[in-house]
Amino acid sequence: MTEENVSDFASIPAHADLYLRPVQFVDSPIGLDGQVARLAGGLVWFAAYELIAVTGGRRVVQQPVPVAGFEALLDSVSAAQRERLSLLAELISAARAPIIAGERVLRLDQPLVMGILNMTPDSFSDGGANMGDPDAAAQAGFDMGTAGAAMVDVGGESTRPGAKTVWEGDEVERTRPVIERLARSGTPVSIDTRKAAVMEAALSAGAHIVNDVAALLWDDRALEVVAKAGCPVVLMHSPEPTKGPHGGSGYGDVLTETFDWLEARIEAVVAGGVERAKIIVDPGIGFGKAMQDNLALLNGLSLFHGLGCPVLLGASRKRMIGALSNEAPVGERLGGSIALALKGAEQGVQLLRVHDVPETVQALRVWRGMKDAALVGRPG
Repeated sequence: MTEENVSDFASIPAHADLYLRPVQFVDSPIGLDGQVARLAGGLVWFAAYELIAVTGGRRVVQQPVPVAGFEALLDSVSAAQRERLSLLAELISAARAPIIAGERVLRLDQPLVMGILNMTPDSFSDGGANMGDPDAAAQAGFDMGTAGAAMVDVGGESTRPGAKTVWEGDEVERTRPVIERLARSGTPVSIDTRKAAVMEAALSAGAHIVNDVAALLWDDRALEVVAKAGCPVVLMHSPEPTKGPHGGSGYGDVLTETFDWLEARIEAVVAGGVERAKIIVDPGIGFGKAMQDNLALLNGLSLFHGLGCPVLLGASRKRMIGALSNEAPVGERLGGSIALALKGAEQGVQLLRVHDVPETVQALRVWRGMKDAALVGRPG
């Protein structure tokens, strides 16, 4: 790092909010001791951080800092800033605790697939194909597991724009019989809901994880239910979760604002009795966000490792894929979904929530094969 760089960092306002985003990913750490760092204890390594400093909602610094020059950066900033940056770097590299799902232990040192199983008549992706037949729906879930999904996410209420709120009793009736069948088979199951009563019913039926698009804010009892159960929980970002997942009035800087929101929500949920190691974060692609917001989040996904929690990416078949590909209908968005899944894997995302399980698993296996080959070493 040059003296000019250090001088630039020393000029960061003492009250600036600081962020670190891992960048400059490398195929292998071999021969790069001290020059690269490991991302979240996984298969991805990086050679630099992007330092972002924000004051008054505006980025005043956005500059790469080599991993090898990180200590020089720490020496050039205030004590409070040094503490913040050191914590972020520690959280970015720390291995994530595995997910315990009954007798299954799901390690998070490589990306895992979460298969989507909708039990709704108005799902934008499958049009209610599994409604009214728990056996057939459970079989679809079993098939996802056989195809390589690490877990199955069962939902009984559509969260597409304009969807009507489902009464909790109907949501339970739709999801509980399927969860019971999947759980008996040993399949790890998450319940996709924002309602406490549905969470309770699903957990009692054998679900292992709660996946809440409202980050436990829609229902006043949701946090209590999750804390009492001691189960892992996915906290998804949306602008106004108490009103619905698609509200909001825009962003100044969607990447840092989403990070701040999730950071504050994690602290609130921990204060409510949930272990930090059991919290998973989701930036909420497509929820209260315009196209440019979604693209900024996807390009900056690695920033969220600074929260110290596993990251879930749910971009499968989303509207943005159609918008970027001549308005391709939902059933013709496989290629775009795979592209986004691999974008997530390359940035260290641990969980990929997808509709097309076999195809995504195959893509990840090829990606993993290339990673393994790179770790063998370099020729010559």
